[in-house]
Amino acid sequence: MGMTFLRGNPQAPKGHAIFFARSSSDPRVVYSTYCVVPPIPMSLAKYLPPLFAAQIPAEELREASSVTGMPIPPMLEEGISMAQLEMLAERRGDDLCDLGSVSSRDEVSRMQMATMSCQEYAQLYATYMEAASPITSAEMPELRESIPLDDLDAEELLLQTMSDRQKLAELGKLVGTARYALEGHDTTLLQETRRRLQRIANQLPEKYRGSEIVAAAVGSAQHSARLAELYLSRAYKLLDEEYAEIPGIERAIRELQE
Repeated sequence: MGMTFLRGNPQAPKGHAIFFARSSSDPRVVYSTYCVVPPIPMSLAKYLPPLFAAQIPAEELREASSVTGMPIPPMLEEGISMAQLEMLAERRGDDLCDLGSVSSRDEVSRMQMATMSCQEYAQLYATYMEAASPITSAEMPELRESIPLDDLDAEELLLQTMSDRQKLAELGKLVGTARYALEGHDTTLLQETRRRLQRIANQLPEKYRGSEIVAAAVGSAQHSARLAELYLSRAYKLLDEEYAEIPGIERAIRELQE
């Protein structure tokens, strides 16, 4: 699929662009969406609740683990005129890209065009950044090793500023990442996630049973994912002082462990 830059340079894309396509039946009708390439690597899998992560196939989680470019909204939508799009791109400093024409009656085609064009744009951006960056990906390990992390552990400092609720929320995200790593047999990701889980668990009061959450999160037993979910639920009930709910959760935990 090709795109034409009406504003901006395909050799140096900004990383954020307004896409538009005209109706194949009426060129006056314009459909548009906004494409953004995150400047910071982002994984959607780590934000999935453990229950959802355990139910999604590993292949789909693998696709969600590396977000390159995303259309917002996910489908080319009608409602903004060509003049308005040009004005927005000018004022915001966005690239403005013409995708051609699309059927006004085919929503699937409008969604596919948005997705595929965003992937194409993200590839242009990646190529540009790789050529422009003075640091290559091969040099990154040496760069990381040269930073004296022992002098200032940013992750540890951040944890110390977080409330118990925030720590539990972060645990929940990492449980999803751990289950994804297990499904995909990604031992490197699993080890890193285990380390981060344990670090947060060590910062929590013992009553929340952080060690049990970690053990269940990285466990390979049949009910490990469900156990992790139950332990997290128990911790939240304690936090919210909903003590009447806890015996039922603990009974469910015992039944899975029998």
